[in-house]
Amino acid sequence: MSPNADRKTKKLFVIMGVSGSGKTTIGTALAKRIGVKFEDADDYHPQANKDKMQAGHPLTDEDRWPWLQTLNGILCDHATHGTGCVLACSALKKVYRDVLLKGIPAGDLDFVLLEGTKEMIASRLAERKHTFMNNNLLDSQFATLEVPDDAVKVTNDRTPEQVVDEILKRE
Repeated sequence: MSPNADRKTKKLFVIMGVSGSGKTTIGTALAKRIGVKFEDADDYHPQANKDKMQAGHPLTDEDRWPWLQTLNGILCDHATHGTGCVLACSALKKVYRDVLLKGIPAGDLDFVLLEGTKEMIASRLAERKHTFMNNNLLDSQFATLEVPDDAVKVTNDRTPEQVVDEILKRE
């Protein structure tokens, strides 16, 4: 294995974007490619958050803080052990990304923003059944998204393999 490939196995990635942007699909493919664990932030939402979203109500920042701190703990654990990780998490606001980054050594975590038009993402959402994400929340997610200046930005309009290729080329 090349030194560059070995370094990537130690890297932390947060695959971010609105619901339906492909975070789970791309995150899973990236984690498999670089040989690290994939984590889905949705798995760590408390039931109250899931119930709220399923009812069509956006989460408030107060709803998110404990969840984000849990996710930060997961990322810090991977950073401490040098195991690397790919986390799929909307991370729509800068303050959310700041919580995720807390305690992570500089340069050890890359945010990857999966982009797409609202129409493209809405058509994906129409074709899937998410256990608690109400498709009517897409407008609020686009309104909340604060596009980071320092993220790798990739339009997710190709095969997962091609998107992962681009992420690794630009990382």
